[in-house]
Amino acid sequence: MPAKAAKKKNLSVIKRARQAEKRKLRNASIRSKIKTVSKRIEEAITEKNQENVKKFLREVIRTVNSAVSKGVLRKNTASRKISRLSKLANTVLKAAAA
Repeated sequence: MPAKAAKKKNLSVIKRARQAEKRKLRNASIRSKIKTVSKRIEEAITEKNQENVKKFLREVIRTVNSAVSKGVLRKNTASRKISRLSKLANTVLKAAAA
């Protein structure tokens, strides 16, 4: 059985691997931030705390839109997340206003 030849060290492949690793870490961080903020707003909704709901809703929208601009989330996915959380938040806000 012949011995395997050593892999060539193509510079563009090495650079791509470095870039992919950086992007993977950044994307994981952003996804984690989205999940954290989503959990916060859901807690505020269950507690029916209007001030926190408004504050966290703005934060969720900002975070999700930032993720879209960085290419972490697709536009429709972001819209769906925002829409669902806004719908939940509006139930609390309207109930308190009535």
